[in-house]
Amino acid sequence: MRATLTKPRMGSRGKPEASRAAILEAAVKEFSREGVAGARTDAIAARAHVNKALLYYYFKDKETLYGAVLDRVFGGLTTAVMEVLERDLPPQEKILAYAGAHFDYIARNPLYPRIVQGEMMGTGRGSAHHIERIVKQYFQPLFSKLAALLREGEANGEFRQVEAFHFIPSMIAMIVFYFTSAPVMRIMTGSDPLNPQLLADRRTMVLDIISAALFRHNPPEAGGTRP
Repeated sequence: MRATLTKPRMGSRGKPEASRAAILEAAVKEFSREGVAGARTDAIAARAHVNKALLYYYFKDKETLYGAVLDRVFGGLTTAVMEVLERDLPPQEKILAYAGAHFDYIARNPLYPRIVQGEMMGTGRGSAHHIERIVKQYFQPLFSKLAALLREGEANGEFRQVEAFHFIPSMIAMIVFYFTSAPVMRIMTGSDPLNPQLLADRRTMVLDIISAALFRHNPPEAGGTRP
């Protein structure tokens, strides 16, 4: 009697996590460039060097893949900055460490802000399928942590009194907008905003501005806050 062979999982080649990661990486590039409506799954599959059948094996449709990309973007950021916000540090040091960690994460993943911007613009047009989950899962916990940190710093005299509702989005915008505007700045100035020296200069400026806007007395050395 002929032995029955077990058929391997389609296209996994024994490396399912590597295949899934390659698809997500390719999807980040496609969604950041084309948006959700313009992104094509065959282009994502080609960039990931897999066939479309394998893509749909891991992600049942484009919306599911887009949701996974959003989790990759926001999940990675949340992990990076929450680790800093859980540290036992004085408020001044902690807020600068947070801002540095947030900046460093975006610097390592400069396409992410374009995806975030596209999702927020889609929400304004009435599409809230993903953003409601993202807000509850990622935004609200981070906002609550930062608001609590601001209250702590105000209470012990380290911070000026500020409204979390206004200060937190302004601080995040100062970090993120640099990366979303990089293509325009490249054309306007002839310099690459993402080169290491300009990134380092921008990071220092972000920390300096936060210190000047928020601190009541001398801040910690910015150079010592890199997580």
